[in-house]
Amino acid sequence: MKTTLLLALLPCLAVAQDGPRPPAFLLVGSPSPVQAAPNPKIDYPGFVKAAESLETVRAANRISEDDFLRMMAEPKTVVLDARSQAKFDEMHVKGAIHLDLTDFNAPALEKLIPDKTTRILIYCNNNFQGAERSFPSKAVQVALNVQTFINLHTYGYKNVKELAPLIEISKVKLPMEGTEIRK
Repeated sequence: MKTTLLLALLPCLAVAQDGPRPPAFLLVGSPSPVQAAPNPKIDYPGFVKAAESLETVRAANRISEDDFLRMMAEPKTVVLDARSQAKFDEMHVKGAIHLDLTDFNAPALEKLIPDKTTRILIYCNNNFQGAERSFPSKAVQVALNVQTFINLHTYGYKNVKELAPLIEISKVKLPMEGTEIRK
C-alpha cells in the first residue's frame, strides 16, 4: 500500500535546482514550505505566528463560569456567540449577540462591536455537554474558542475573555435561551 501511494505521488514531484522536491502539500511542518499557488489574501505563517504569540494571552484570559456570569452583567461587556446561526437559535447564553465565525471581517465586527475596548466574552460548543444537538463537540484542536480568540485579537479586539470549563448543561449557571430549552 505504501509503495503504491508513493508511486502514485511520484508524478507530482517538482524539480528544483537541487533536485526533485515533493509538492507543498507533502511539506506540512517544513520550516519553509513551497507554495504551489501563492495567494496574497492567505497568510498561513502569519496565522501560526498570531496563534503562538497569543497562547499565553489566551491562557491568562480563560475564566470560570462564575466570573463569566459576573462579567456579563457589567457595562461595556458583550457575550459573543460565533457558532452557526442554526446552533445559536437552538440554544445560546441569554443576551448573547451572534456573528458566525465565517462572517468575521472588519466591517461586520465594527458594526456589531464598534468600540474595540469593549470586553467580549466568548464560549463555544466545547464548553457544554449534555446538549449535543445544540452544542455538538468539535475536535479539541479546532475548538471554536481558539479560532474566535485569535480572530478577535487579529481584528484589534484585545479585551477578550473565554469561558474555560466544560459544563454539564443540566448544571449550567449561565442563563440560556433558544428553541431547545427544556421547560
